[in-house]
Amino acid sequence: QVQLVESGGGLVQAGGSLSLSCAASGRTFSMYVMAWFRQAPGKERELVATISWGGAGTLYSDSVQGRFTISRDNAKNTVYLQMNSLKPEDTAVYYCAKDRRVYYTGSNYREADFDSWGQGTQVTVSS
Repeated sequence: QVQLVESGGGLVQAGGSLSLSCAASGRTFSMYVMAWFRQAPGKERELVATISWGGAGTLYSDSVQGRFTISRDNAKNTVYLQMNSLKPEDTAVYYCAKDRRVYYTGSNYREADFDSWGQGTQVTVSS
């Protein structure tokens, strides 16, 4: 089982930036799609961004498109989320997750497709 550990959350004013990191254990990191999810108080967890196992392909939710950038460094077993132009509605606990499908090249993602999750990191954006 891959272990994922997020870091980098915190408090920021609207319009500011934060960068999240997620370090993975094991030797198979580069075989899997990685993703960031978030869950705001009282809301369901939502998919924010995904990145292909090689790093060339990315997908974003409409709510963060153009403001957030997902990237990965397979040599460091780490996935990142750069968040710019933050809004109060971005306030949530952010989770990184690993897709269960080896070398997946599709674009269909459900929460059930992800079998390893980090503990989450809080991001709070003040107005």
